[in-house]
Amino acid sequence: MEKNQINPDFKVVIIGGSAGSLSVLMQILPQLPVIKSYALVIVLHRRSTDEQTLEELITLKVSSNVKAVEDKEPFLPGCVYVAPSNYHLLFEKNNVLSLDTSEKINYSRPSIDVSFESAAEVYKNQLTGILLSGSNADGTQGLKAIKKQGGTIIVQDPESAEMPFMPNNAIQNTEPDFVLNIQEILQFILAADN
Repeated sequence: MEKNQINPDFKVVIIGGSAGSLSVLMQILPQLPVIKSYALVIVLHRRSTDEQTLEELITLKVSSNVKAVEDKEPFLPGCVYVAPSNYHLLFEKNNVLSLDTSEKINYSRPSIDVSFESAAEVYKNQLTGILLSGSNADGTQGLKAIKKQGGTIIVQDPESAEMPFMPNNAIQNTEPDFVLNIQEILQFILAADN
C-alpha cells in the first residue's frame, strides 16, 4: 500500500478516559453538531459485562452516526466510534478498525494506551488525543506515542476531573499541548470541524 493512499485531510480525535470521564462526555457530546470532516473515537474503561449500554447512551446524546466497533469495521470521517467492552481497539493503515483480545493493559481492555499508540502509528500528525478523568496510569504512554508522531495531545485539567490521578500522571510524564477544562475541550473539538 502506498503511503499517501490515506486521505491527507482525514482527521481523528480520540478520547480516552476511565472513572469520572463519562460525566465529562455527557457534557461535551450533546453540544457537538453533526461531525463532518473528522472521526471521533471514544475509548473508555468499562466492565467486561457491559455490552451495548455505553453505545446506546452516546447515541442518545449526539447528532452524528454512532458505531459500536466490530472487527474490520471501515473507519470513516463523520462518525463517532465507541470501543466495545472486553476488546482492545486497533487502527489499520487502510482506514479499517480491528479488535483484539490480548491481555489487559493497565488492568483494562479496552486499554487507552493500546488504542492511542495504534492510532498514532497510522494517523501521525492528523491525530488529536484527549485524556480525561481516571484513577490509573492508562493513557500516558499512548499520549507520548501521539506526541512522538507529531499529533496533538490534550489532558483534562485535573481540577475539573472527578478522578484527577489519570490526568495528573499524564501531565507529569508527557508534555501536553493543552491542559483544558471541560468547556475548553468542547471548544477545541468544535474547532476541529472548521
